[in-house]
Amino acid sequence: MKRADPPGRNVLWRAVGGQRKDVVLGAVLGMAHQTGEALVPVLIGLAIERGVVDGDVPGLLRWLAVLAAVYVGLSYSFRASARAGERASVTAAHHLRTRLVGRLLAPEGGAEEGRLPGELTNIATEDAKRVGAVAMALIVAFAATAGLVVSAVALLRVSVALGLLVLLGTPLLLGLGHLLSKPLERRSATEQERAARASGVAADLVAGLRVLKGIGAESAAVARYRRVSQDSLAATLRAARAEAWQNGVVTILTGTFIALVALVGGRLAARGDIGLGELVSSVGLALFLIGPLTEFAWVNAELAQGRASATRIAEVLDAPGAVSPGPAADGTPSRSVEGRLTPRALSYSTAQGRASAARTAEVLDAPGAVLPGPAAEGALARSVEGRLTLRALTYGTLRGVDLDIAPGETVGVATTDPADATALLRCLGRRTDPDDGAVELDGTALTALGLGDVRAAILVAEHDADLFEGTVLENVTAAAAAPGKVTAALAASGTDEVARALPDGVDTAVSARGRSLSGGQRQRVALARALAADAPVLVVHEPATAVDAVTETRIAAGIGDLRRGRTTLLVTNSPVLLAVTDRVVLLHDGRITATGDHERLVHECADYRTTVLT
Repeated sequence: MKRADPPGRNVLWRAVGGQRKDVVLGAVLGMAHQTGEALVPVLIGLAIERGVVDGDVPGLLRWLAVLAAVYVGLSYSFRASARAGERASVTAAHHLRTRLVGRLLAPEGGAEEGRLPGELTNIATEDAKRVGAVAMALIVAFAATAGLVVSAVALLRVSVALGLLVLLGTPLLLGLGHLLSKPLERRSATEQERAARASGVAADLVAGLRVLKGIGAESAAVARYRRVSQDSLAATLRAARAEAWQNGVVTILTGTFIALVALVGGRLAARGDIGLGELVSSVGLALFLIGPLTEFAWVNAELAQGRASATRIAEVLDAPGAVSPGPAADGTPSRSVEGRLTPRALSYSTAQGRASAARTAEVLDAPGAVLPGPAAEGALARSVEGRLTLRALTYGTLRGVDLDIAPGETVGVATTDPADATALLRCLGRRTDPDDGAVELDGTALTALGLGDVRAAILVAEHDADLFEGTVLENVTAAAAAPGKVTAALAASGTDEVARALPDGVDTAVSARGRSLSGGQRQRVALARALAADAPVLVVHEPATAVDAVTETRIAAGIGDLRRGRTTLLVTNSPVLLAVTDRVVLLHDGRITATGDHERLVHECADYRTTVLT
């Protein structure tokens, strides 16, 4: 039975294999450099034999000229090899980052589960860098091997005993170095894991700094980070001790081996078995061997760290999707709801995801990742009728939910338990598949459609959607269906009022995650982005919790006007928003327990009245 490859091996081979041209070029030039380095003591020995022992001045000058030419060649080959190695390392790391970004933004999701954003950032930076460095390590390994082989051949020509000593001792020394790298590999994996965790916690705390200060939890936050940081420091120190121990032992073994080669060469010279020039060459070669053997110790350390980092990257890349990709996963275009597929299928389920997709397309320049123009958007909108049906939907806290939303209807969903709203949003955006039952769009289950089709037709604008770095207008237009929708979306969400209060209006710069804006301003810009997308089916979750009552009333009216004739689901407990819906359903204990218009439910249903009015 074939043994499965260790986690990360495919990542490592693919990263290096993708740079095979630079790796081969760097290896060949590196081998030329090490060959030249190994020939230097041989040429010096020959020059001494001709000039000092034989008194042949022309011969001395000839060998000195050859030596000078070798120096020029090895100098050029070293620079070119280092350039190719660095190019291979940096490019391999970049490609790994793009793969990680692609996996994290993949419609099926799942890669980010259980990992903080800062931890993922650490994997995409430090771990990718360490895996990329393996390309340079392989180049150095090939070059060092060439140096050892040339040295062994040269020593064999001087003395069979010296040559055999190098040929037999070097593999033994390398094997010991590999064994000594195993503790470093294990501790390096732990070091990177703890460092990533510390980065994730730090990013999490910085993102919530305003909230922490507001509730006076600074000391608890500092204590939490101190514990995580101390764990990371301890892991780093253990890895550093393992590396220092490995380097120290390898240095002792290398020094002992070199001393043994020099001792054997000296005894051979003392007995007259080799001449003065050959003794100089032997001693020079023994000293030269320090370089390749030391480089092998460095290569072992780099490979150990690269393997550990590749395993961590593989865990993200191979993470199971939260949902199945759907019919389009095999590369065959899946049908849209009425048999049409458009580039809009590449969009994401949330306003934040659509904005991220647009920005990622600019960075990665990946074919097909650019959001389509107005014509494609309009074609998709016409292809979706907009009927949304929940059939015995069971997931999380939801239990057998049945709901039929007609095309163009605006329905409010009030929940007595926030977990019900979270579960409903995950199913509607197909960030998970239900345990039982189904969500249908125009009579077709979402699981039977491609993820791109689902997310093109249904936009789930969650309460905590982030903004990206750019201007207010860029955030709003990131997924806009048509330019004419932007102005209306700004007005309907109250973002036009936000813009008037900002120094540069809609061209005001927004910092990462919108932290330069207040909570209410962020919420209105995010809502404008969702409305501007003009999705056939829009699901909005608590869009007005951070605004005043007057603004909330304006937003409620704006949503009603702008979404008229388009299927809209308002998941909220706001009576102002629920009042503009065609009807409201109440989710209580995971089931629909009441349905009707807002006014009637307020008067007739105690649970509904308690939920939305208290």
